[in-house]
Order: sequence, then structure tokens, then C-alpha cells
Amino acid sequence: MSVSETEVTLLPALQGQPIERVQRDGVEYVVLGTAHVSRSSMEAVDALLAHEPFDAVAVELCESRAQSMRDPEAFKQMDLFKVIRQGKAGMVAASLVLSTFQKRLADKSGIQPGAEMKAAMDGATQRNLPLWLIDREVGTTLKRAWRSVGFWQRFGLLGGLLASVFEREEIEQAEIEKLKQGDLLESAFSEFASESKPLYESLIGERDAFMAARLRQEVAQSVPVESAGTQNRRVLVVIGAGHLKGLCTLLREQQEDPAGKVAELATTPAKARWPKWLAAALVLLVFAAIAWAFHRNAALGTQALMAWVLFTGGFAAIGALAAGGHPLSILAAFIAAPIKPFRPGIPAGGISAMAEAWVRRPRVVDFDTLRDDIVHWSGWWKNRVARTLLNFFLVSVGTIVGEYSAGIHIFKSLI
Repeated sequence: MSVSETEVTLLPALQGQPIERVQRDGVEYVVLGTAHVSRSSMEAVDALLAHEPFDAVAVELCESRAQSMRDPEAFKQMDLFKVIRQGKAGMVAASLVLSTFQKRLADKSGIQPGAEMKAAMDGATQRNLPLWLIDREVGTTLKRAWRSVGFWQRFGLLGGLLASVFEREEIEQAEIEKLKQGDLLESAFSEFASESKPLYESLIGERDAFMAARLRQEVAQSVPVESAGTQNRRVLVVIGAGHLKGLCTLLREQQEDPAGKVAELATTPAKARWPKWLAAALVLLVFAAIAWAFHRNAALGTQALMAWVLFTGGFAAIGALAAGGHPLSILAAFIAAPIKPFRPGIPAGGISAMAEAWVRRPRVVDFDTLRDDIVHWSGWWKNRVARTLLNFFLVSVGTIVGEYSAGIHIFKSLI
């Protein structure tokens, strides 16, 4: 038997908890804004499920994040070769960097980030209630965030991610308190999200709109269920406190077709073509310069060609060396980088990383300790899985630096 809304609000576990109730289309949404690293949020979820009748439970999770919570060991089945071949090494590395942020939060606060979402999932299962995963896929969010900012801002974004791993061992208590009022992704990119409107929109605004549309979509697709003691269908919505205001506003005001809105926000914007065209044009100019050097003088042409090989291969090899790569992966980087323009497909970083993974095959223990190892900067070189991804990144950066350096050197030699 349920208790009244007033009595529920007075429950100790719900004192001070941000709860909004939104009525729309014959549905009452009970929206609980949670703190990602607070035990009281877990208790609030349990209290609402225990004392109020609901027809469904919605959580701020996508399928991949929900699966990660259901099976925390799933990442141990990762096929590194497949990840590299499919060009997903960068995304996996970014996800691992974010996981280090979460791990350090858990160590500092004593609460696993997202524990309140797990409590909501478990509560829905125990009560045989439909569970709605309403958040956008985290990979899509990261890609849209990445493509929403300009070229130079991306360097700042990368720097912020790397700094979160390499610069500090401890997270300040102030950051913990800030997270209790915000969103996990926003907190991970807090400095840039606050300064960049497009980035904030990708991480927060778009997800508010996506989740509002997903709730309306699920309601439209579900069969009405008569709940005990209530005329309307009732849905418990568990989201981070940073989304509470935006989501509730959109739940009341959003007029677009929910399916269309979900499809619109779930797409990954096409990559801008100009960077590829610019890179291709620069490479063509460099090779035109080499051809012109041969036309002028065979010795000069040979010097220009050698400069291309040594600069591109050399910087790529330095990247592999900096990643602690095996001599074979360093050699692979040196060979693959100069012929990159003639070998579309897997980049030099991918070839070097696959060589590293082949020579130093990740062991079971590397997957077992991956999340713990990468919390500390030295773990990226100690753990074979992390080192392979680091190899991919540093060789790719080295190749780009080498191409520009070679071009500058060759043009100077012809002047």
C-alpha cells in the first residue's frame, strides 16, 4: 500500500533531495536529481521505489554504460586488434581516461560513481518494472562534443584529458562537491564546458533534449498499465542533478516528434572534409617539391626524399619510443609513416600499435588490472593494453609532426 506524496516527501531519505513532478500526456514523471557520488542518492532511489507506485523506471544511462554496470568485467574481452583495425583506438583511449576520473572519484568519496543508477536498475528488476535507458550513447556524445569545437580548442580538450591522468594523483574535495551538483561528463570537461557553449550544448543541452524525447517515445510505445491508487501512469526518472532543470523544462515544453528528435540527436555529424583536403594538398605540395628537386638536380631530389623519410619516420619512431614501444613497433612506425600517403587505411599509429600488441601480447593480468593501473600515469607504460593505446596515439602525433617538419625543411632547401 502506498503512502501520500506529502508523506513520501517527509521520509528521512528524501529530505533535501531535488525532486520534480511533471505531468504530461497522462503521465506523471517523478524526476529525481541525484548526486553521482553520494550515498544519500542511493537511499533516495530506494525510498521512492519502496513508497510510491511506478509503472516504469528510467535512468540516465545508455546501453553501453548500462552493460558496463551489469558486467564490469566485460572490457576484459576487448579485442585490441579489432579495435585498432576499426579505428576505435582513440575512442577506447578516451573512455579509459574518463574511467580513471571515475576511479579516482570512487577512491576519494568511497562511493562508486553511478551507484544510484545501479540501485534504480536493481529496483526495477526486483519489482518487474520496465527499465528505460534514456541517455544518448556515450560514444556519440563524445564524438559530437569533439566535432562541436574548433581545431585549436581540440588541443585544449586533449590537454585537459591528459592532464587529468598525468598531472595529479588526488582529486580535490571541491571537485567532489561540484560533481554532486552536476553531470559526470560535464565535470570531466568542466573547464572547457563552462567556456565553450558548443561543448556545453553537446554534453548537457543536447542530452537534456534527447532524454526528454526518449521518455516521450517510451511512453508512446508502451501499453498503458493501471497502477494501484493512481489514474495516470507514473514513471520514476533518475538523472544527475545537472540535468534536472533542463530535462523538466523540456518535458513540459518540447513539441517535436519524439522519434524524430531522438534520431536527429543520435546521429554523428559528418566529419569536416577540409582538414583531409588540406592535409592531402600539403602532401601533394611536398611531393611536387620533391619532384621539382629531382628535376633540378638528382642529388637535391635525393636529399629531399631522404628528408621526407627521416622526418616522418623519425618522429613516428620517437612517438613509439616515448610510448615504451618494443623495437619492432618502433621499426614499424619508422617504415609505415613515410609511406602513409600511398597506403590509405590503417594509419602508421595503428600499424605500430598492432606490432606492439603482437610482440607483447596483453596478458590476462593486464586486463584485470587495467582500470587500476591507468589511474597513475606510470600505469600507461606498465600495462600492456594501455601501452598499446598510448603507442597508437603518440605515433599518430609523431607522424603528423614529421610531415609538417619535412615539408618545411624541403621547401626551405629549394629556396
